[in-house]
Amino acid sequence: MFTVVVGGFGVRLDAGNGFQGAEILPFYDSLLVKVSTWALTFEQSAQKMVRNLKEFRIRGIKTNIPFLENVMVHPKFMNGQYDTTFVDETPELFVFPKRKDRGTKMLTFIADTTVNGFEGMTPQKKPDFETPKIPKIDYLQPVPDGTKRILEEQGPEGVVDWLKERKEVLLTDTTFRDAHQSLLATRVRTKDIVKISESTARLLPELFSVEMWGGATFDVSYRFLKEDPWDRLLKLRKLMPNVLFQMLLRASNAVGYKNYPDNVIKQFVEKSASAGIDVFRIFDSLNWLDGMKPAIQAVRENNKIAEVAICYTGDILDASRTKYNLQYYKQLAKDLEESGAHILAIKDMAGLLKPEAAYQLVSELKETVGLPLHLHTHDTSGNGIYTLARAIDAGVDIVDVACSSMAGLTSQPGAQSLYHALEGKDRQPKVNVEAFEKLSSYWEDVRSYYKEFESGMKSPHTEIYFHEMPGGQYSNLQQQAKAVGLGERWNEVKAMFRKVNDMFGDIVKVTPSSKIVGDLALFMVQNNLTEDDIYEKGEAIDFPDSVIEFAQGYIGQPYQGFPQELQRIILKGKKPISERPGALLEPVDFKELNQKLFKQLDRQVTSFDMIAYALYPKVFMDYHRFTAKYGDVSVLDTPTFFLWHAFR
Repeated sequence: MFTVVVGGFGVRLDAGNGFQGAEILPFYDSLLVKVSTWALTFEQSAQKMVRNLKEFRIRGIKTNIPFLENVMVHPKFMNGQYDTTFVDETPELFVFPKRKDRGTKMLTFIADTTVNGFEGMTPQKKPDFETPKIPKIDYLQPVPDGTKRILEEQGPEGVVDWLKERKEVLLTDTTFRDAHQSLLATRVRTKDIVKISESTARLLPELFSVEMWGGATFDVSYRFLKEDPWDRLLKLRKLMPNVLFQMLLRASNAVGYKNYPDNVIKQFVEKSASAGIDVFRIFDSLNWLDGMKPAIQAVRENNKIAEVAICYTGDILDASRTKYNLQYYKQLAKDLEESGAHILAIKDMAGLLKPEAAYQLVSELKETVGLPLHLHTHDTSGNGIYTLARAIDAGVDIVDVACSSMAGLTSQPGAQSLYHALEGKDRQPKVNVEAFEKLSSYWEDVRSYYKEFESGMKSPHTEIYFHEMPGGQYSNLQQQAKAVGLGERWNEVKAMFRKVNDMFGDIVKVTPSSKIVGDLALFMVQNNLTEDDIYEKGEAIDFPDSVIEFAQGYIGQPYQGFPQELQRIILKGKKPISERPGALLEPVDFKELNQKLFKQLDRQVTSFDMIAYALYPKVFMDYHRFTAKYGDVSVLDTPTFFLWHAFR
């Protein structure tokens, strides 16, 4: 227990047990300190007393300070209209505001983490971190105009027309989202992103967009980083008013791993749009058009840009792989255009799109649809820059890149590398490459905070063409494998990932379908199961819930259907559905949910709270139990948050 007492001119302290730094035992004299104040008037003396009471810091024991504060400001006390029954007849004196006690809570978090460690990190000697270098900028100058103004003045169609007029290729910077999701298991904290956000907006106003939200960031913010993802969006929007904000939306899965009722998707899009999202990259993990339509409609209703994605899988250069050929992608592109897409994205989550395949695919889609094309790929194989360059040759309008220090491998290709690769070509992006270098210097230092979450991949990973694991999943699945004791068997997990994909009939692998493949792969390796075991012993196997839900059709319908025998084994008599899951789910009653959360949280409930609870009820409530215990730990610097200082 400790105390901090105050004083000053016109204040007298008669100390009892409450001197500076005193330790108060559970059994203590009730008079810690007597405070007397004086001034020219009674009112001024009372105000001085209130100030002193508010500045006392006494931890570990209850005090009568809140009661005394109420007495000092009560009208009867101030007017002298009280007698010996004042306390008995004035119950409002005992109505105390909740004290946040932030200091004690934060110290408790640091102490608990020092003793127990931080999830996913191993104790080691504290590194000598470099201080991240924030570029020097004249913040008194106005923020340069960017693409955000075009959307505000001309709407989504105006942005589309503007894109079609561009000769040069445009860039989307993924450093704030997919780059760290792919490299660092989505663990980068809002504090580190916010520090560089205004510099990014001022140095790179020529960007088409900044991808900074959605995907796994929503879940991970609450679950692991103990911070509110809505807070990240609102803070960044304030600091970056000039560039389009882009998010990854899993269609009817929103930012979750299952289908949600249609009204949840509608509300999520509406609230995300109002908080600052401009471009919604919408995809279905199985390329199922029916699963994307509600999200497309919701985005259009909010006058935002619906960038609808084709998830690339397979290999259109391999004649033996006929399931996902050029005709498949062309027909899907036509269907997406008719569904209301403003922009067509090619989403190559695993980095499977080879350079010549990129040229062919973009060329064919340019002839098939009249929409701007946006290419997203990963650099896992080391072919990323070549893939982008060939797609640019074929006429792609926008490509995804990341700052060089956060690029490559499971992330996106580097912005600076692409810029120099296109030297002398008329489609070279019109950006300040030196600005990218300055920002990259910052991220190089920050990345060292998160080295425990690195995948360990140190060179191009051509195995990707075999196991086809998405770049954004690689580091996350590796963390999961370590968590269940399979870190030493990671190569087996990767091989099993491909085996499970083939068992499922070679499906499109993007969250959540990729997660389901990963769940079954981990399950089979952990239990030493083979494909034959599944077919021979499947009736007695308790499959993971995500695998059962997939076989039931609760994340959608895979192209050319489910393998019937495997589906029968997994479901064990349960009847699958063939309709769109969201249409079968009961709408969420948000009015009722508001009342429920008000009781549970004991505070006013925001629309953001309700959406978060509708998507992740347990994760959301765990987060609020955490903040009730430890307070807002997002204000801690990252080395302290991860308790690097405690590792000796």
